[in-house]
This record gives sequence, structure tokens and C-alpha cells, in this order.
Amino acid sequence: MPSNLSVKTEQLPKSQVGMTIEVPADLVDATYEKVLNRLASRSKLEGFRPGRAPRALVEARLGPAVIREEVVEAIVPEVMRQALLDKSIAPIDDPNVEVVELERGRPAQLKATVTVMPEVTLGDAATLNVDTPSVEVTDEMLRRRLEDVREPMAEITPVEREARVGDVAVIDVETEVDGSNVPSESRSAMEVDLKEGSLLPELLAVIPGANVGETRAATVTFPDDYAEPRLAGKEATIKVTLQGVKEKVLPDLDDELAKQLSGGKQETVEAYRSSVREELEESAKALSQMAREQAVVKALVEASKVDVPDTLVERELASHLDSLERSLSRQGLRLDRYLEYLGKTPDMWIAEERPEAEARLKVDLVLDEFAKRNQIEPSDEEVDRFIEEQASKDDELKGRVDELKRGPNSRRYFASRLRRLRVLERLGQIAGTGTPAQG
Repeated sequence: MPSNLSVKTEQLPKSQVGMTIEVPADLVDATYEKVLNRLASRSKLEGFRPGRAPRALVEARLGPAVIREEVVEAIVPEVMRQALLDKSIAPIDDPNVEVVELERGRPAQLKATVTVMPEVTLGDAATLNVDTPSVEVTDEMLRRRLEDVREPMAEITPVEREARVGDVAVIDVETEVDGSNVPSESRSAMEVDLKEGSLLPELLAVIPGANVGETRAATVTFPDDYAEPRLAGKEATIKVTLQGVKEKVLPDLDDELAKQLSGGKQETVEAYRSSVREELEESAKALSQMAREQAVVKALVEASKVDVPDTLVERELASHLDSLERSLSRQGLRLDRYLEYLGKTPDMWIAEERPEAEARLKVDLVLDEFAKRNQIEPSDEEVDRFIEEQASKDDELKGRVDELKRGPNSRRYFASRLRRLRVLERLGQIAGTGTPAQG
């Protein structure tokens, strides 16, 4: 198709482009001729051999509406392809096209709405004010850590007293929601550690102080993605009956135990304490770095402007819903039943998830733009090395290095991960320093 179209464009909200396209009359007529010749060659009219009926008779028999529809199907894809090429527009979804005018002997007019990748107005990372408090390793943290490493060696002895934090409690559990018992969440004679991280906070708040035979209850709100559909997103009552109490007695931390716990690396208690503190400080440093990265990304996104198109949001939601369906299927559950248990329709679920999906996309778009501005794009060799490094840390990947390097999907995945790590590293270097980003 010759590039003799008249194309006018306008920017629309949600990263869309409006197009008004005028098609010359001679092109319209040529398309009509081509369509009529094709229809005539295929026609089967009584009294004529196949394809031999006069074109005028074929045209009269089919009628103008049918012929016009055939012309629309023939001309619109080619016109849109040429118009997008002329204006260097790269759509991310099928254009929405309206045929405003189309008849023989006259120019045709089309109106189209095209969704494109959004433009990102990137905030200045150098001016971001990010305050991330450092994590300080306290003596209390060290004490807890030293208790944790000795806990597997503890002597556990039944005692006749009330339950205390640090004990092992023997309990019966009943879970009720909407007035009905949930058998899958009920237990008998279950042993639990009464300590933070081992038990729901709501239960840890009510069990200590209870005596054997006493029943206490706690109200718990379960997360939306909880494995038991009857409890997902619901408020439930958990009743706990204390059947027994066992006390943990930790071994004394002496030089001999310190040597054992350190695998012979530390000869004394003090040396071992210092070693454990250093490990905690390294972990604290890593947590602080992660918190700073998250804060910097949040600040950059808030300082940037991007109008996320609905097309990308719909794709993200579809992908999320597909992942949820696969996850449920592995547990022997159906998506429709799961949503039914939650009291939600698919449309309700999508409406609730939409803001989070849009927020994730905004982060991705902003960080992608930052990568472009700073020319952060790992080379093939760097991706290969990254795959090797990651495989060396993962037993499941160790024997698949060559496969991962060759597979286009796996290469894209690792390249994307490496690119994101480089972006976060560069952002951390720039943020709040007054050093302008590239581009």
C-alpha cells in the first residue's frame, strides 16, 4: 500500500493515541474492485458455471452491506498497518477502529484508538530525601540468638505449673468461623513452642498464664491467600485448651559448648559471642540495605509520573489470576470454588486487586526508564556469569547451567533479575547525593 494516507494523531489519557485517517478515493475504489473480483470468482449462481456469473449480478445478489463488510475487512488492516508505520507508533494491543465513512468514489475515514507504552517522567534520584534508620545489634538480640542456637540441645521436662513464655505447651485447638467448626484447623495434643515466631501472636498473647485444663480463646483474622478457603480473609475464633506444660532447660554456654557450636572455629565463649555478634551485624546491615532500597524505589516512584494503560493492568491481573489458579490446582482446589468461599465474584476479585497490580506496574515502568537513562543493560557475557553464580547457590540449578544459558525464557528471566539488581545498586549510589542521573 502506498504511503499516501492522511493521518492526524492526538494524545489521549491512559497512554492512548487517537488517530484520524483519511484513505484516498482511488485506494477505496481499488479495494472494492479487488473484493468484487474475488467474490465473483467464488460465486455459484444458478444458470452459471462457478465463478462465471456476471459481476453486476453477483453484486446485486450479495447486496451493498455484505460487500461493504468485505471491503472493511480487506482495507482496515492494511490502512492501520501503514498509518502506524507512517507515524512510528508501536501499539501494545490491537487498535480499536471505527469506520466513519466508506463508499465507492469517495475518500474513506477511519478513527482509531491505539494503546502504546506510557511515557515516564522520571523523578530526579539525586534529590530524593530518603531516611532509613540503621538496625543496631543490641545485647538483647545477642542473648536471644545465643538461646536459639542452644535450643535444640535443651532438656524438655514436664512441670506442674501455669504456662510461661519459652515453655512447650501441649494444647487442643478448635477453630470456628461464622459459628461453625473447621475440622481441618482443629488439633488434639499438639505441642507448640510459646515464643515469638512459633505461634500466632494472638495465641501467644492468651496462652501464657493458663493452667492445665483451662480453655482460652483468641480472635484471628486470616490472610486472603490462606490455604483453607473457609478461613481465607475471614475473622475466626481459635479456642485453646491447655493439656500440659513442659519446661525447656538450655545447656550452659561454656568454652566446650562454644567450640562445638562454632564447629571448632572458636575456642572460648567470648570469642564465640563476638563471632555471633558479627554475624548479627552483617544480617542487620543487609536488612538496612534492603530497607533503604525499598525506600529509594518508593521515593523515586512517587517523584515520577506515569499513566499506566489499562491494557497493561488487564494483562497483569490475568497473569496473577492464572498463577492463583495454578497454585490452587496444586492443592486440589478450583478457582471458582475458592472465590465462592471468599464470597467474591471474579469481577470483585479483579476490582480489589487492580490498585496493587497498577502499583506494581508503575514500579516496573519507572525502574525500566531509570535503566534506560543510565544505560543499564547487562551484556550476554554478564548474564552468563550471573546464571553460573546463581546456579552455584541453588542445588536444583547446578546441573542445568547450559540449559539455562540456551533457553530464551530463562535467559530473559536472569537478565531481568541482573538488570534490576544493577538498577537498585545505581539508585543507591545516586539517591540523595546531588549527583545527577545520566540522560
